[in-house]
Amino acid sequence: MTLDSTKTPVLLLKTKSTPTDAYEDLFSTPRDGFDFEPVFVPVLQHRFEDDGMRQFEKLLLERQITKSSDGAYGGLIFTSQRAVEAFAKLVEDGRGDENWPHLQDIPIYSVGPATTRALKAIPQTPPLQIFGEHTGNGDALAQFILEHYGEWYKDRSIKPPLLFLVGEQRRDIIPKTLMDMNLPDNQRIVVTEIVVYGTGVMESFAQDFADVLQKTSDRLSRWVVVFSPTGCDSMLKGLGMLDDETGKVVKRSQEEQTTFIATIGPTTRNYLKRIFDYEPDVCSEKPSPEGVWQGITDFMKGLT
Repeated sequence: MTLDSTKTPVLLLKTKSTPTDAYEDLFSTPRDGFDFEPVFVPVLQHRFEDDGMRQFEKLLLERQITKSSDGAYGGLIFTSQRAVEAFAKLVEDGRGDENWPHLQDIPIYSVGPATTRALKAIPQTPPLQIFGEHTGNGDALAQFILEHYGEWYKDRSIKPPLLFLVGEQRRDIIPKTLMDMNLPDNQRIVVTEIVVYGTGVMESFAQDFADVLQKTSDRLSRWVVVFSPTGCDSMLKGLGMLDDETGKVVKRSQEEQTTFIATIGPTTRNYLKRIFDYEPDVCSEKPSPEGVWQGITDFMKGLT
């Protein structure tokens, strides 16, 4: 890997998306006086969970996810691209008739643009009905679902349950919000979670990250962008920021700081604060390439 010493490295702790990656497209283009160099350092490795995949496949094959009153679920929720990948695999494996997977009459809820793009790529005739792209986080999506799903099934006093495809590690804000016992019976929505993928830190991450840090050690500044709580421990250790005794981040003066940290959103920021007593330099207001770019450039303007 050859890096340009005149640019500010942005170490993106994620697997590069294919065929194109919106973070690479944005951060490799000089703009408004900023010249960044994106570098991908994959943190997570994913695997499909066989039990969950079988459960979900059975529901699809038996057409139990439907607007019909005799179905088990009246809609689906996705908050991660990995869950969509699991869904896409089952759709591809089971392809038979053109209406498969027979989900044209239900709402499918998606937390943001990346998940929505992935869902729209799944072929079905007529296309899947996807809602919630504008919400951006689980809290906002849950509130949107309460209103939208309530209207979708307004003729039913008890709303049909929703199926939430998740990974091993996830927040519980959506089920808690939708199943809140303070809600009236005709608004409360039962949510069933099926774990369709697992996540762990790649064995090679610590070394890969150390290599990139060494290659960028002569820069005036560099950024590390964190996309999930997984890998935060290895990242902070790699940066030499953790106190071995307390496990917390050692406080440093901003004058000597050359490496800055940005998070994709509040979930990862709050995790860093809670576990490591560390407040990242930037928390993106929107979980998108543009949101991260804006947060970083606004912060850098404040340093000058």
